[in-house]
Amino acid sequence: MTATTRKDAPVVIEGDGVELRVQDVGGDLSVAFVRFPEGTDMGPALKGLADDLCPCPHWGYLFKGRLKMRTPHGDDLYEAGEAFYWPPGHAPVALEDCEYIDFSPTKDFNEVLDHIKAQGG
Repeated sequence: MTATTRKDAPVVIEGDGVELRVQDVGGDLSVAFVRFPEGTDMGPALKGLADDLCPCPHWGYLFKGRLKMRTPHGDDLYEAGEAFYWPPGHAPVALEDCEYIDFSPTKDFNEVLDHIKAQGG
């Protein structure tokens, strides 16, 4: 069995108040501890991916804040206390300071992270 904490998960993306810590927890699954300050829009960092949206699915829980998820079918809103599933095809925008944890397929998520880092994110 594998476990990790926010403190122990390595920082993968950091800057302008954004913090993304990711740890492979085995079984082809990664856990991400995410902090987005109010106003963070991940859309520009996703440009160049399919439909300029994140193609990776995520399952998780929003601990703090409110988040708008742009999708091809319109915007969805999430707020603290909600568990979520985000299918492929989304771009998050923090309406308030947000903190959440999500679980994603490692290979798919690493491809998105590599793309974001190549964009300077």
